[in-house]
Amino acid sequence: MQRYTLRQLEYLIACIDHGSIAQAAEALNVSQPSVSVAISKLEDQFGVQLLYRHHSQGVSPTPSAANILQSARSLLSHASDLERQAMLTGTSVAGELRLGSFATLAPVILPGLIGALDREYPEIRLRLREGTQEVLIDALRSGDIDLALLYDLDLPDDLRRLRLSEGAPYVALPEGHPLARSTAISLKDLSREPLILLDIPPSRDYFLGLFRSAGITPMIAHRSPSLEMVRGMVGHGLGYTILVTRPHGDRTYDGRALAIRPLEDSNEPSKIVLARLANLRATRLISCFERVAQAQMG
Repeated sequence: MQRYTLRQLEYLIACIDHGSIAQAAEALNVSQPSVSVAISKLEDQFGVQLLYRHHSQGVSPTPSAANILQSARSLLSHASDLERQAMLTGTSVAGELRLGSFATLAPVILPGLIGALDREYPEIRLRLREGTQEVLIDALRSGDIDLALLYDLDLPDDLRRLRLSEGAPYVALPEGHPLARSTAISLKDLSREPLILLDIPPSRDYFLGLFRSAGITPMIAHRSPSLEMVRGMVGHGLGYTILVTRPHGDRTYDGRALAIRPLEDSNEPSKIVLARLANLRATRLISCFERVAQAQMG
């Protein structure tokens, strides 16, 4: 039988998250000595130092603490899940789920997904975080989020992927552009046109990879990490762009119309997935959310 307690792990995580024993104690509504004693006992039980104590500058995790942080968060999450299952009857599911989303996907997908979740499981609370793929993968590994909505592009092997939907890249042109008369557009057609590049990984590398595969070097006129900034520049006639995420209504924020045409050269669809760490068992909250997401987007 293990000698450490869930409370000790909770105090350790709070100290790491807040960077201070005093702030952790305040957040947990306990005394500072209670936290200090719990951490010291946990270090004695594990036989390793878990926190660096910096005089007047708080605390930081040692490599030993960083090594167990992900598993500790998962253990606490499953303990909370077990407690909720014991207290609730029937099929009731309640608690907080921490969801990350790739920045370009969030405004297009999450509102409808949150609505569907709220209708089926009104007692599940979502804590949302948007960011780049790199930031969200780090957050999954550190235990800061439970799931991430991502494109299935260059994802590492330690993530389990649940496919939700897929889409093909398309070309967005200014209204009235000569190429808009075509029913579909090839990369060769675009080779002499100015490209406005969605400059956020992994999307950037995916779009540029389409040109490399076709042996074409695009004429990049402008770059932006913002989907709507890119669409806005296209709407003002500054060039064309290639995208996968398609907001409903082919108009920019300032009301300019876009001409949307399929890209002839792409045979590989872009997949949208829910990702989580492969070596952690899904809690009941995660399983319920995955079912709702598949039903909403499938």
